[in-house]
Amino acid sequence: MVPAYGQNALSVFLDCDRCDEDYFRREIDYVDYVRDRTLSELHILVSLRRTGSGREYTINFIGREQYSALTDTLLYSSSNTDTDDERRRGLVKTIEHGLVRYLARSPGAQYLSIVYEPPSAGIGTEPVVDKWDFWVFEIGTNGFYSGEQSTSAFRLGGDVSASRVTDEWKLRLRAFGRYRESNFDVDDSTITSILRNGELGALAIKSVASHWSVGAFSELRTSSFNNTTIGFNISPAIEYSYFPYGESSSRELRFSYFLDLRANRYDEVTIFEKTSEFIMRHEFQIELELEQPWGEAEASLEVSNYITDFTESKLDLYNIELGGYIEFRVARGLSVYTSGSISRVNDQISLPLAEASEEEILLGNVRLPTSFQYGFSLGISYTFGSIFNNIVNPRFGS
Repeated sequence: MVPAYGQNALSVFLDCDRCDEDYFRREIDYVDYVRDRTLSELHILVSLRRTGSGREYTINFIGREQYSALTDTLLYSSSNTDTDDERRRGLVKTIEHGLVRYLARSPGAQYLSIVYEPPSAGIGTEPVVDKWDFWVFEIGTNGFYSGEQSTSAFRLGGDVSASRVTDEWKLRLRAFGRYRESNFDVDDSTITSILRNGELGALAIKSVASHWSVGAFSELRTSSFNNTTIGFNISPAIEYSYFPYGESSSRELRFSYFLDLRANRYDEVTIFEKTSEFIMRHEFQIELELEQPWGEAEASLEVSNYITDFTESKLDLYNIELGGYIEFRVARGLSVYTSGSISRVNDQISLPLAEASEEEILLGNVRLPTSFQYGFSLGISYTFGSIFNNIVNPRFGS
């Protein structure tokens, strides 16, 4: 099937990883969707960032060919309480608004008409009062049980959070807990594996200027995997953003410093022969995020070390981690992507003094000593054939 509008249709490349593209093609059926940005006259790049009460979509309209002088940016915000259908309908409507200036200059402009529906009397004239004062609350729980002849597994978890995000402040409280129990019948005995993990955390971040912010983080935690009966930390922090925070939907380069005061009580005696301790740690982070027409990229560097426990030096206890991801559109239809991380580990202060048993190692119940960690991935994709991508056929769900 050839495009319905022939030479009159505007060719569009929709670049949105988190969109229901089939729905878009159904609702905006008067353009020709193509499979690569180099084949398009208009590149629509949609990026997403979380807000205090939902999501904010930044929609960049990037003209190409005869429309190369036309660029535009529109924003669409949705609430956490919106359904997926409400969210996608709002996003489609915003994209249609942005398409007008390009359609008006296209050969198909003769088919374009604009309909304005004024609001009913009284609607939109009263000031909006937020009875929740920007606070958003979430609560959830989940459970899972499975079994077969010789094994069974049980998991239970729950989350509670409250957040308030404005231009000046970001406040967040969160509590979660996880419990996992697995049983294995081996010979005439049963091996039971139990993992617990819980955390109560809070943060308060204050905007100082378009490039600066300060904050404080605190956390109360427990983790059998990390040999921690109870742990508490409080961390003042400062951050500098090389690009203004207002450009965060397309590019970010942030430099952050944290001073971390920690108190830990351990399940078992650690390799430093501690059952509890008060320690100081600091951390420096650099994070880069880009979302551009050529693709997207992320890179981060984290360096941390323990300063002192007030009785002996901890300067030799450190962690350095470098990570990154990049997806690059090399040529028409050809994309490559890679991700990876590598870290030098020398700060495992909570490791138990006693060696892990073979059973604990196989079940993954405890953290094991290591001096490094790494992981890499690499992928490539190539698409060729018809340039058009207009047809929606949902049969058999694919």
